[in-house]
Amino acid sequence: MTEAGMEMNVRTIVQTLKGTNLVWRYGRNFTPTVQHRFAGNTQLGSAENAVLNKLDSDGIAVTSIDELFSDNSEFLELSSETSRLLESRKEEITTLKSSANNEQAVGSKTFNLEVFGSELTIKEPDVFVRFALNNSFLTIANAYFGMIARLRYYNVWQTFASQGTARESQLWHFDREDRYILKMFLYLEDVDEGSGPFTYAPGTHKKGRDHGIKPEFFLEGGVKRTTDEQMSTVFPEKKWVTGTGKKGTLIFADTRGYHKGGEARTKDRLTYTCMFTSPASESRNLLNISASFDGNSLEPGQRLALGIK
Repeated sequence: MTEAGMEMNVRTIVQTLKGTNLVWRYGRNFTPTVQHRFAGNTQLGSAENAVLNKLDSDGIAVTSIDELFSDNSEFLELSSETSRLLESRKEEITTLKSSANNEQAVGSKTFNLEVFGSELTIKEPDVFVRFALNNSFLTIANAYFGMIARLRYYNVWQTFASQGTARESQLWHFDREDRYILKMFLYLEDVDEGSGPFTYAPGTHKKGRDHGIKPEFFLEGGVKRTTDEQMSTVFPEKKWVTGTGKKGTLIFADTRGYHKGGEARTKDRLTYTCMFTSPASESRNLLNISASFDGNSLEPGQRLALGIK
């Protein structure tokens, strides 16, 4: 075997080992795994436990603010602050909507506005930060990962109604940044079939019974995408979970499983979202902490989720 061939084999072996649960957990994430095991605040309530059980088995759990929270004041604050932000950018958003149907801008997701931009810098623990770091979310995320999970992203998305062929995240795909990738979607307005609801193939996550399915795909800008027709040949449409719901609906999903969303056709969709991974994730850094950020008002578990002391 040539030297180049040996190097390629070594790289293949290393990548395979990195992907195993044993190396991922006890090699790359040893400290957060031990921290979680000996943490004293890991008790789940009944609603949180129900979410965790569905996540473990199906990779998706649908609940609501009312079911998960005894006090919805922070949700009301977040909703109010979102409305204020959108109103302050009304003219800009109107202009951005005109590009929603631009099918030539693959990679830009012109149909979806990230209100805070694709990369964020946390300067203060405002309501959007606090909501992502609430105790219920952290308890669920840590229990699902079996370690102290890391908050990697949060944002408000306004998904514009658009026409034309489904593209980018409107097509079936799965995320690849980590072994588990837990995302939460909070509907800030009612979402029906015409609003592009989050849609999931339950059991196709790493923990799931159908994690080995391999639908046909095509490459779109170098990214694997699968159409509804291709997915239905290996995973029947009747099994898909279509996340329609009223304002306040909460969807937890491990996006290592097959999913799609944002194919809004008749009206816009407004959601708050956040993402958790393991601390050792190879996820692109989308969340930065300002040097002036004062985390003293946060609890120890919240600071751990941000990776700060």
